[in-house]
This record gives sequence, structure tokens and C-alpha cells, in this order.
Amino acid sequence: MDKKTKIFLSLVIVAIIAAGGIFLFTKTGKGPDKMEEFAKCLTEKKAVFYGAFWCSHCQNQKTMFGNSEKFLPYVECSTPDGKGQVSACQEKQIQGYPTWEFQDGSRESGEVSLGALAEKTGCVLQK
Repeated sequence: MDKKTKIFLSLVIVAIIAAGGIFLFTKTGKGPDKMEEFAKCLTEKKAVFYGAFWCSHCQNQKTMFGNSEKFLPYVECSTPDGKGQVSACQEKQIQGYPTWEFQDGSRESGEVSLGALAEKTGCVLQK
């Protein structure tokens, strides 16, 4: 194989790899995902998720939202040393984690399914 052919084949391979990368980027980079919109809706509907950093059930609840966890209406109730509760949670009389409080004043304790959160708030959970 001569030098020009090798260069040509190398350029074709690079072009194919670049096209594949662009395709993947555009497929995965389109706007907010469904969980981001759902998490933002929960905030708009005045739902509040009370939890603690050391709580495994709280971590499981956050995991349900994937990368959109940062949009959750989350209130950290634990003091940094993990031995106490911050005043905002004491005032709300939060007894366990996770606890969800809704606009109507009702509460759900434990890991709450996405479907139950949708039903309680009216937020649309896209499939």
C-alpha cells in the first residue's frame, strides 16, 4: 500500500469516528431530560424532600432521579457531624428520613415511588 492510500484510509477512519462522536453527542445532549423536568416540577408544586446525608434510603430516593438529583427540592436535615438535626427540620417536626411534604401539608415517609410523587403533585412523569 502506498503512502497516499494509507493517508486516505487514516482520514476516512478519523472521519467515521468523528461522525460517530457527533451522532452520540447530539442524541444524548438534547435539552433537559425527563427526570430534570419532573424534579423541577416537584419544586414548582411546593413538594419538599427532607433527608440526611448518612441515610441510605435518602440516597436511594436521590438515585431515582439520576443526574437530575440536583434539581430536587431537598432539605438536608442532619448536622455536619451526623449527630443532630438542623433547626429547619426540628421546626417541621421531621421524625424520619426520607420524608416528603406536599403543598397540602400531607407527608409521605420512606422511599416514595416516582409514580406516587407524580400522583401527589400532579407532575407528569414522562416515559
